[in-house]
Amino acid sequence: MAHLDPVQSLATPPVVITLGDALGIGPETIVRAFLDGRTGPAGQTLVLGEPAVLRRAAAVWRQRADVPELPIAVIDSVADLPLVPPGALPVLLPSWRCPELAQAPWGTVDARCGRLAAVCIRDAVAFASRGEVSAIVTAPIHKEALFAAGEPYPGHTEMLAAESALHGQPADVRMMLANEELKTVLVTVHCALREAIERVTFDAVLSTLRIAHASAARWGQPVPRIAVAGLNPHAGEGGLFGREEIEVIAPAIAAARAEGIDARGPYAPDTVFMRARTGEFDVVLAMYHDQGLIPVKYLGVEQGVNVTLGLPFVRTSPDHGTAFDVAGRGVADASSLVAALAMARRLAQRSA
Repeated sequence: MAHLDPVQSLATPPVVITLGDALGIGPETIVRAFLDGRTGPAGQTLVLGEPAVLRRAAAVWRQRADVPELPIAVIDSVADLPLVPPGALPVLLPSWRCPELAQAPWGTVDARCGRLAAVCIRDAVAFASRGEVSAIVTAPIHKEALFAAGEPYPGHTEMLAAESALHGQPADVRMMLANEELKTVLVTVHCALREAIERVTFDAVLSTLRIAHASAARWGQPVPRIAVAGLNPHAGEGGLFGREEIEVIAPAIAAARAEGIDARGPYAPDTVFMRARTGEFDVVLAMYHDQGLIPVKYLGVEQGVNVTLGLPFVRTSPDHGTAFDVAGRGVADASSLVAALAMARRLAQRSA
């Protein structure tokens, strides 16, 4: 980038946003958040991604008369962030680039997008592991593009855990989806429902309870009240609809309580989320992906945030996908990205 006089020093490590899928709404939401000035303190947020893709996203918004031009400032390292002029979007170059994606059609599955998204994630984990950034916020990736690029991971959660281990920081991770009304932590994540049922074991439930309990201190609840949802309708109805609650889930709850964890249940899945929303519990432990995510997303994806618990660094993400159907139209809502940035900063401050 151009040689400029530093405008401020990096007193605290910044938050880095990874590009996500270049042909989804991620780049547009990133640009929109910067245009609206909703990315947090000046000089404390940067984007890891392909500048050409972000310039195209800025051009999409510029087609609207009410949107000003957003300068893109390319930097070579996190340490260059103080050199970025006020009002510009700082873009850190990834270790693999693909400017040609700025010419690809919006809303399509492209293996190059999968590779670029994966590279940005890997680079971000390296920065976080070295303490160069305080938190990672990931824009949405497309799992088919990731697979087309030859990546073995079904999503961010699994990839972040594997990359953390490669940097000497093994992590047993869990997904949490949260908004101002509800927090849910998942025992199983990205797998078929049949496989998820098989993965609901005593060890998996107990480990998830431990991770949720330990992580809650980061958002100010050192002893959270954790409600555990059953796997089956009516939490098994005393064994009439399945015995997992009796043979697996209840024993794991008892073991957690013996360790001082305030775990309760198992409760009927169709009512436990309402009980948490009204203040009876602080967190709900859900057995599988859709059981836990549907209640939070129903309350509004614009405020939902995905948090990876158990990592040695903070990682959050918007509560939505790539939205290929509206990509490139300049209508994407940046609210969930903004919420993810705000939560990342709060969690990073508590972890410092």
